[in-house]
Amino acid sequence: MAGRLQGHAGSRQNARMGESRRPAQRFQTGRVLTICGAHALHDTYTAFLPPLLPVFIASMGLTKTAAGFLAILLTAPSLVQPFIGHLADRVSLRYFVIVAPCVTAVMMSLLGVAPSYELLVLLLLVAGFSSACIHAVGPAMVGRLSGEKLGRGMGLWMVGGELGRTLGPIVIVTALKLLGQDDTPLLIVGGLLVSLALFIRLRDVPAHDTRAVAELPWRRMWSVLSPVMLPLAGVVLARAFVLSSLTTYLPVYLSEGGASLWFAGAALTILEAAGVAGALIGGSLSDWLGRRQVLFFSLAVTPPLMILFRGLEGWPRIPLLILMGFASLSVTPILMALVQDQFPRNRALANGVYMALSFCLRSAVIAVLGGLGDRFGMEATFLVSAAVGIAGLPLVGRLPASRPPVHEGPATDRAPRAGPN
Repeated sequence: MAGRLQGHAGSRQNARMGESRRPAQRFQTGRVLTICGAHALHDTYTAFLPPLLPVFIASMGLTKTAAGFLAILLTAPSLVQPFIGHLADRVSLRYFVIVAPCVTAVMMSLLGVAPSYELLVLLLLVAGFSSACIHAVGPAMVGRLSGEKLGRGMGLWMVGGELGRTLGPIVIVTALKLLGQDDTPLLIVGGLLVSLALFIRLRDVPAHDTRAVAELPWRRMWSVLSPVMLPLAGVVLARAFVLSSLTTYLPVYLSEGGASLWFAGAALTILEAAGVAGALIGGSLSDWLGRRQVLFFSLAVTPPLMILFRGLEGWPRIPLLILMGFASLSVTPILMALVQDQFPRNRALANGVYMALSFCLRSAVIAVLGGLGDRFGMEATFLVSAAVGIAGLPLVGRLPASRPPVHEGPATDRAPRAGPN
């Protein structure tokens, strides 16, 4: 009798647990799109920098290395993302997402009137901290609201980012042409309005998982994360050479080849626009075909396209920009989904570690590519980047082959089971 009662109690408990898990399995489209819209607006402003680099090089007499250092500064605060993520797994940091578009809009819109390199550094550091906050908390919020369609959720998150990076270059070069460099602060208004709208729309959206059984102790973080992060670091490094050449230095590369500033900015917009489709399709395909398979295809296609791009001139390059953007920018949502697959109860922490790791490697690569560009020119730099991208393909096979059960997570991500009383 006691056994039957215990069995019935266990059944009722399992039913209640099943009911509590069902909402997490459902893809909450409205909330996901709200957060991804905030991401789009935010990244519109951070995308102002690459088209402005040729302007700063000309007006301030900067070397390509010094200009590349500005791009590093914008992402330098990503180093604090593991700490932000660790905190976000425990308490709600919803307002980091709400305030970030406003802060970033102010800092990036003031770049056009900055009188010195030192002030550029300060503005970019503040914008970088704001960006670190939204990129540490936002993906984890989207992941929890995506249920079992994590690849789709990360794809939509990246679509927001790619839309922003698509609009940013064309917005800033158009503003420079129509308003002039002294009137770029007028662009602040967009960020202010969006943060106000987010305050109204996101007040009831949780920024952390209140149903989590246990959090990953800080002292055990690296021992738990390293089996995934170490092979991932090799893939991220190889990809950083490709992505930095295409997104950070593409306007410089085209300007050095004689293209106008408007065409250089428009080319980056075309690349990022293709990345919107790549991010959405790549993330969704990875839910179906597997993360590694889609990742390998994307990484294998981009370097040959870069080599072919060097051999063309003018408008015939546009189809290649579309293909390169689609292939290269479809990778990020797959990597983010892979990380969150492995650590479902510590999404923000794992995402923060991945973002910090990505920053460190990409920053080093940006500096290396800037030095190569100063010494050998951007043509040779593109070739080096393509070669490194190809060399990183074998590392994809070292990544986890499949995700753990949706509600269980890996053993290292679960709280230890209590022993017998």
